[in-house]
Amino acid sequence: MKTGPFLIFVSAAALSFAQEPAASFSVESGTKIPLSLINSVSSKTAVEGDRIYLESVFPILVSGKVVIPPGSYVSGTVTSVKRPGKVKGRGELYLRFDSLTLPNGVTRDFRSRMGNMEGQNPGKVDREEGKITGDGGKARDAMAVGQAASVGTVAGAIGGGGMGAGIGAAAGAAAGLAGVLMTRGPEAIIERGSVVEMVLDRTLTFTGDEIDFGGAPSRRTSSPARNR
Repeated sequence: MKTGPFLIFVSAAALSFAQEPAASFSVESGTKIPLSLINSVSSKTAVEGDRIYLESVFPILVSGKVVIPPGSYVSGTVTSVKRPGKVKGRGELYLRFDSLTLPNGVTRDFRSRMGNMEGQNPGKVDREEGKITGDGGKARDAMAVGQAASVGTVAGAIGGGGMGAGIGAAAGAAAGLAGVLMTRGPEAIIERGSVVEMVLDRTLTFTGDEIDFGGAPSRRTSSPARNR
């Protein structure tokens, strides 16, 4: 008869334990996650709807626990492309990040934007819109005109002395300007291996089981590649 109360006590304790909420870990909206680009993207070749692929390069911790480890995959989409004009304008790319996949296969969907891009890439990022704009081309155009004028000056001097040099310079500058007007402005480019920053647009919450990476295959993140 002594077992009855004991069994009731054990059952109540087990029920109390079962009702305790499982631990959760939340990566808050606005968190910046550095990513390495796996495939390059350019306004010259990209079209709307193209996919981009990246991987995280730095651990994101919550309460001392690694929630998003290096080597987590992120996929995104090119949402808009604008080629630079022949007289003025710069190439533009609009990118959107769509999903995160942890090394153990746990996935979260979202719609996030780019917050920054490493300084070694040409161009700039509009942090509000997530737009990448090609670098300015004025210095390049001026150099092209100047080089053409120099060539014209030399050719004119050889053929007609001082007056010929002046005529040659003018003709060379005109030719250089014509070449500039026929050439498109700078493209917007992000090279493979470039480090960019993703800004979360919502809070991502994971349970303790979802961030258990004990059985996940070990991965080595790709080192940034430089095409110089």
